[in-house]
Amino acid sequence: MPEESTTAVIQRYLDALPGGTAELIIRELLDRAVGRLRLLCATLLYTKYPRLTRPPLNVDTDELLGGVVAGLLKAMRTVRPQTVRQFFALATQHMRWQLNDLARRLDERPGTGALAEAEVAAPPSSCDSCLTPNGRRMLEAIEGLPEVEREVFDLVRIQGLSYAEAAGLVGVSEKTVQRRLNRARLLLAEQLADLRPATSGGPLELPGYTSTT
Repeated sequence: MPEESTTAVIQRYLDALPGGTAELIIRELLDRAVGRLRLLCATLLYTKYPRLTRPPLNVDTDELLGGVVAGLLKAMRTVRPQTVRQFFALATQHMRWQLNDLARRLDERPGTGALAEAEVAAPPSSCDSCLTPNGRRMLEAIEGLPEVEREVFDLVRIQGLSYAEAAGLVGVSEKTVQRRLNRARLLLAEQLADLRPATSGGPLELPGYTSTT
């Protein structure tokens, strides 16, 4: 008998929450989801925030994962996701909160001002993982996307799901996923048009976006 998929198991735990022993079910749910949560943490940390992995912070995947799990344990005492889709959206939000907080604290450390100023002068594509003021602005623009576009952007560009996987999780066709991703890109490009290098004729390089054309 094939092993039950992680998505199916997580959904079963979510379904059991309303009538079960919440703390125990939440802990079992997180234990089953930890592999996928670790992958998401590693993806965000090493592809979007690599400078946090270097001195003086030296953040690693397990450290971030521990903070995310602790945050989810606390949050899910009052917030009850109904679907796997909602659960991973909540988890991704907690990852972003922690990483943005760490990056902000790093920027505020004495002696980092000159580095930050040097980074601001560089085109965003040269260091799209560093949270310079422009980088933070890009992340805020992503956070401000309409919900359906932001969700698909997260699933495909942050979590690394294929169009087919994202379509199955959201419950739409692959074409709809592509359309929503394209709308997200256009909205971000419009909001961040002033960050496009004046001599560049190509698309604006955004955190978490790579062209699929």
